[in-house]
Amino acid sequence: MKTPLASPAAPLLVALLLVAVPASVLARSSDRNKPMDIAANTTNYVTDESEPSVLSGDVVITQGTLDIRSSKAEVTSRDSEPTRVVLTGSPARLKQEMDDGSPFSADASRIDYDLTSDIVTLTGNVVVKQRGNTMNGPRVVYDMKTGRVQASGSESGGGRVRMRLVPKTAPASPARDGAEGG
Repeated sequence: MKTPLASPAAPLLVALLLVAVPASVLARSSDRNKPMDIAANTTNYVTDESEPSVLSGDVVITQGTLDIRSSKAEVTSRDSEPTRVVLTGSPARLKQEMDDGSPFSADASRIDYDLTSDIVTLTGNVVVKQRGNTMNGPRVVYDMKTGRVQASGSESGGGRVRMRLVPKTAPASPARDGAEGG
């Protein structure tokens, strides 16, 4: 029989680690082998998995360069395996360094990772930044199996998806050859 303190830790740690998978496709691969530190003001764990385990109040999860911050984290498990992780906050934030040293970040009111389908859904004031590129909108869905990203405005029509793509090689500023326009 597992001790009450050990029981919630294993599935919770695995689930929270897996939240980083969308970023970890290109994220610092060595982070997976580093210890994960988790802190929250309160934790509510149900041993029979009849309801999600809940961390709340200034939730901070770090592992190597991975830094997750949210107001609340809910982890649903089945047979001691996490099946869904939901982070909520104002915003919930995920940051991680890529293998090439560039930063990746995602902010949203809600980050919902369905581990059974490998789909991450970010909703509410979504901002994703990577290598100078940004995507903003009310909703972004990332299918980790296919690599497909689908962003949409709000159903009420009040929101739009906005993207800024930066060329890999930024154009040099115009050379000044002494001919200044007047």
